[in-house]
Amino acid sequence: MPETPADVAAAPADSIVTESGLASKVLQAGTGDVKPSATDAVTVHYSGWTTDGKMFDSSVSRGEPTSFPLGQVIAGWTEGLQLMVVGEKRRFWIPEDLAYGPVVAGSGRPGGMLCFDVELLAIKEIAKPPADAEKTAGGVAYKIIKQGSGEKPGADSVVTFHFTAKTMAGETVQDTRKEQSPPSMPLDKLPPVLAEILAEMDTAEQRQAWLPEPQAPGGFIVADLELVSFKQAPPAPAVPEDVAAVPADAEKTDSGLAHKVLSAGKGEEKPKATDTVKVHYSGWTTDGEMFDSSVTRGEPTEFPLNGVIKGWTEGVQLMVTGEKRRFWIPAELAYGPAVPGSGRPGGMLVFDIEFLEIVR
Repeated sequence: MPETPADVAAAPADSIVTESGLASKVLQAGTGDVKPSATDAVTVHYSGWTTDGKMFDSSVSRGEPTSFPLGQVIAGWTEGLQLMVVGEKRRFWIPEDLAYGPVVAGSGRPGGMLCFDVELLAIKEIAKPPADAEKTAGGVAYKIIKQGSGEKPGADSVVTFHFTAKTMAGETVQDTRKEQSPPSMPLDKLPPVLAEILAEMDTAEQRQAWLPEPQAPGGFIVADLELVSFKQAPPAPAVPEDVAAVPADAEKTDSGLAHKVLSAGKGEEKPKATDTVKVHYSGWTTDGEMFDSSVTRGEPTEFPLNGVIKGWTEGVQLMVTGEKRRFWIPAELAYGPAVPGSGRPGGMLVFDIEFLEIVR
């Protein structure tokens, strides 16, 4: 077990401090003059302590070094390892803004300034797109694997495509070819780099593309893309007039879920929480912004009713086949409060749902 550093509580006067506030001190000299870049992968041994001397993690105590892309760790590590050469051992005092943030009781992660002893064992350059790859106007590298034919999708198209994503090390992170059917999405709702590639493709064309990975500066996700088909996107449903608040004539359940029948269905059978259902739906935030819609994709969706947000699980069980109902789902039955930059809708959400059938 590594000993707790005597200077764990604060960086000593003879440490080197960068402009970002990262402090470090060489404990053991390395060899050579090659230092890793943010786009490289490294192998290291390390131990980490909070400033009160508590060790929270150590590859040394596990007896096994660890490897990772340098662009995928805390900012203090990304910056600090780039100062080192192979064989070097260095102590870092990493301020909270370059680590995991302030101390948060019960979070299960270390907070505040952290102290690390890191030994750089090896550097591995992460593979890059091949030199003969073509590039889109936006700079995305690609190669055509199979030629397609016909027209290309327009900006207002719904595209159906296959997508196999791998890391540069060859690890598969997503493969729609193993799913029941390929996804369909409006082109303008896809991530820009993906939309740009698909907009250039002919039907049945297949490309390999190197998509920049935001969480790993200089790193890439290798995507095998195939444009299966495309069609004109149906017009978006009108924003409900009562989207901002629950109207007086809406019913409410004990949980706080509000709802109103828009058109009657047929029969008496209602789905159970354990059923798989097929629906058409559109969802808005209370300011009238549509964040999702199967209607604009031109395809209904299927899902296990107990595998969605609580408001849906409860609400769809009130419906019969063919019925269309509007729901006002409070935050605690949806995705929680609004969080800027989270990429998900927050607060109360409004959904129009048409219940098509129970999938047997």
